[in-house]
Amino acid sequence: MNLNDGTKYLKFSIIIPVYNRPQEIEELLESLTKQSYKNDFEVIVVEDGSTLSSKGIVEQFLNKLNVTYYFKKNSGAGLSRNFGMQKATGNYFIIFDSDCIIPSNYLEEVEKKLTSNYTDAFGGADAAHKSFSIIQKAINYSMTSFLTTGGLRGNKKAIHKFQPRSFNFGISKKAFEKTKGFSVMKIGEDIDLTFRLWQHNFETQFIENAFVYHKRRVSFSKFFKQVFAFGKGRPFLNKKYPETSKLSFWLPTLFIIGFFIAIVCLLSGFILPIIVYAIYFILLFFDSLFKNKNIGVALFSVVSTCIQFTGYGLGFLLGVFFKTK
Repeated sequence: MNLNDGTKYLKFSIIIPVYNRPQEIEELLESLTKQSYKNDFEVIVVEDGSTLSSKGIVEQFLNKLNVTYYFKKNSGAGLSRNFGMQKATGNYFIIFDSDCIIPSNYLEEVEKKLTSNYTDAFGGADAAHKSFSIIQKAINYSMTSFLTTGGLRGNKKAIHKFQPRSFNFGISKKAFEKTKGFSVMKIGEDIDLTFRLWQHNFETQFIENAFVYHKRRVSFSKFFKQVFAFGKGRPFLNKKYPETSKLSFWLPTLFIIGFFIAIVCLLSGFILPIIVYAIYFILLFFDSLFKNKNIGVALFSVVSTCIQFTGYGLGFLLGVFFKTK
């Protein structure tokens, strides 16, 4: 295998930005000590101006991992990732969010796939760990199910041209230097980087077995804020990259409007629209029940899906009519 930087081997540098989450970084680093991968890799933790320092946690792993800690002024996750990549010594960077737990075979699977089909960027799916709460498992279902997002984040069959997400993002050193990494955007910065990778003719791929356990948000209120931000940022990306705009981005907004109309129709004695929604919610429930084997998760999956669509749809609508970045 010949990489685009002229070398014949992969040297991974794992970049982890962290902001006021020392407990999360401890779980993530612990999972990295259990990698089955036999070659050396480095870990770079970038503290993004936190008031709750992770330095003490990182120091506990100095004898277990090749880990380096940096503290910098707060600038947001994107620029902190860039900072970490600038300090890295590897030729392929792997970026994780601090709220991830990494399966023991992750690096092994990535090397295997890049060796057989090298690309300058990749992404993987996320899954729910057995230790996650019912709410976290429900949120994971809503974010990954074919019935909610088309499976874009975790279904290989749904992937056409994969857009890696920052919680599980791989990029070669050459691609980073060419694109300059993440922009100053605070919302959608990972999608923005993917579009610029494509503009520079770098290929991306989905590595099915390179998944992570992503905690996401631990409450529905925090989840609402997160998806609201996602929706609010999408119109800005559509304006910046008009060729990537799709009518499907309007679906969550239409879902909200349609549900409101269905309620009005129900009050007027016309029940067909609300029956359509009821059928959809029943499908969600049984699909989640089949996948999670837990009635509580299945019930909360319906709730989390409604929150997801409402948050994203309202955020998208706001982003369409008001300037955002």
